[in-house]
Amino acid sequence: MNELLILGVIIAVVILFFNREWIKNRFFPDQKKNYNYTIDDQFNSDKREREKEIDRLLSKMGKNGVNDLSEKDRKRLDELSKM
Repeated sequence: MNELLILGVIIAVVILFFNREWIKNRFFPDQKKNYNYTIDDQFNSDKREREKEIDRLLSKMGKNGVNDLSEKDRKRLDELSKM
């Protein structure tokens, strides 16, 4: 009886191994393939991320002005303001 149980577990593991892509797609679908996720949603998500970064940089320079920002931060703020 133990042998059948072990054999059943081994078969189940092998079946799961060969079907792992189907299982992943079935239970954890890619959001970009989801039909409810549109280009507009992606644009709005990117815009929110840019706005958060701009807010972070502006609050960083809020006390002492532009001198509080590193050269890297100044360049990034300039890039974000052009978008």
